[in-house]
Amino acid sequence: MELTLNSAVMGVELSGIRRFTFLVRATPGACALTIGEPDLNTPDVVKEAAKAALDANDTHYPPGNGYDYMLKAVSEFEEKHHGLHYSPDEIIMTVGATESLFVAFSTILNPGDEVIIPTPAFGLYESIVQICRGVPVFLPTEKNKFQIDPEALKAAITPKTKAIILTSPNNPTGCIYTKENLDAIHEILKDLPIFVLCDDVYRTLTYTDEYHSFSEYQDMRDRIIVIQSFSKPYAMTGWRLGYCLADAPIRDRMQIFHQYSVVSVPSFVQPACVAALGYDTSGVVEIFRKRKEYVYKRLVDMGLEVQEPEGAFYMFINIEKYGMDSITFCEKMLKEGLVGLIPGIYFGTEGYARLSYCYSDEDLKEGLDRIEKFIATL
Repeated sequence: MELTLNSAVMGVELSGIRRFTFLVRATPGACALTIGEPDLNTPDVVKEAAKAALDANDTHYPPGNGYDYMLKAVSEFEEKHHGLHYSPDEIIMTVGATESLFVAFSTILNPGDEVIIPTPAFGLYESIVQICRGVPVFLPTEKNKFQIDPEALKAAITPKTKAIILTSPNNPTGCIYTKENLDAIHEILKDLPIFVLCDDVYRTLTYTDEYHSFSEYQDMRDRIIVIQSFSKPYAMTGWRLGYCLADAPIRDRMQIFHQYSVVSVPSFVQPACVAALGYDTSGVVEIFRKRKEYVYKRLVDMGLEVQEPEGAFYMFINIEKYGMDSITFCEKMLKEGLVGLIPGIYFGTEGYARLSYCYSDEDLKEGLDRIEKFIATL
């Protein structure tokens, strides 16, 4: 007797980012600059709100999409800070941005539908699309300073194209799409039956006043789905909380998948989320801005080629001149230099390595000192 499993799941590998991070952690004495998790702790005001909710026995089933006060808080936050007008009944509280992505793709994709993924990109996108029986279509951007080439986008669109995912600021590059680039993308997509997923989880962590999200093009509101998370700006990675915004008819169907997959996010964490939305993150942004400036200068002074990021907390370092693929390079750096970076191939782009600078100043200095010594031997 032969047992078979879901072919979509069998065709997806475990995260290369996590596998390599485990390898780094298992290497004695290694300095890890791998994971995109802030070294900061969740603000006290957020933790106190969760504690108060527990003390008040807020431990029962909440409404599936979130408490009314929670959805109202998100609606008001998005309007005040991002100029987006989504009513509470167009919002779903999700188990991190990851569930938002699953909910969105599960709702919009039919088997064989194509999803355009500009690369480099977080590897999660490809895997989720495949599990949802979609077909990833990769759109390289590294030759265009990580902006989307309009002509290349046009060439990638086929009758099977169902969606494109835009991540800005980007993981792993930290780059943001310019207004001109977004205008060009909008001009191509505005009259097409293609969904746009705006993964804006890093938009709070930007170092420029020129930031724009594709979600601003509200003439396409019926095809735009906005993904957000509490993980990065509020140092709440372990809380596993996010939300998605979508036009009412789409959100109405998205809640079906959400309801049958997780029922709801936990009850007592929702007061904490409201507290987080009221927390001033300017100090956090300044911490990462200073780290970004320090790391960028150190890398450039070493003779490494890297585009200065305008958001998030990553550097995507070009290593092509060393004549190694990214896995070989990063494995060699780990073994000989005792410092861990993530191979660029795990983001769909060879010839690069990602450095995360959401580590302490001391760890960053030590890691960069080791990188400098290592590359001097190549």
